[in-house]
Amino acid sequence: MVAIIVGIGIIVLVILAVVSIYNSLVRMKNRCDATWGQVDVQLKRRHDLIPNLVETAKGYIAHERGTLESVTQARSACLAAKGPKEQAQAENLLTGTLRTLFAVAENYPNLKANENMLALQAQLAETENAIAATRETYNVAVRNFNNACQVVPSNVIASVFGFAVREYFQAGEGASREAPKVQF
Repeated sequence: MVAIIVGIGIIVLVILAVVSIYNSLVRMKNRCDATWGQVDVQLKRRHDLIPNLVETAKGYIAHERGTLESVTQARSACLAAKGPKEQAQAENLLTGTLRTLFAVAENYPNLKANENMLALQAQLAETENAIAATRETYNVAVRNFNNACQVVPSNVIASVFGFAVREYFQAGEGASREAPKVQF
């Protein structure tokens, strides 16, 4: 009789542990989805600012058409990107083209002093900071989820219920270290 009660107790504990681990994995997965949504909002804000920035610059640097077209093409690539890895690659390309645009703008005193250009640059800088912060939050959520999917015993539950590790959203190598190349 005692053996039956102990056996039932063990079964109940195992079921409770499985349910607890499963629920934890679901919460972590949802946290990853929610934080990716925050990254996506900031990226959309960035993409919405860029056409205004390009239009403001067009009047001053019309003969720098290649730079403006590169920014526009990079923005389009970002809008078409799917998943964190592809999105990160597209965003890194966009960051580089924006740096080139700002480097070119430095050579045009009227553009540099233009209120619209200054306001757009400030908004873009604020958005870049928000992207960095939300990317960090997303990557922490992904790390926690991936750890749970890979450590015992939750890795067993994760594999049984189809939870798979997530990709990090990473800046490209050298993305913030390389100076833009400007040629006239």
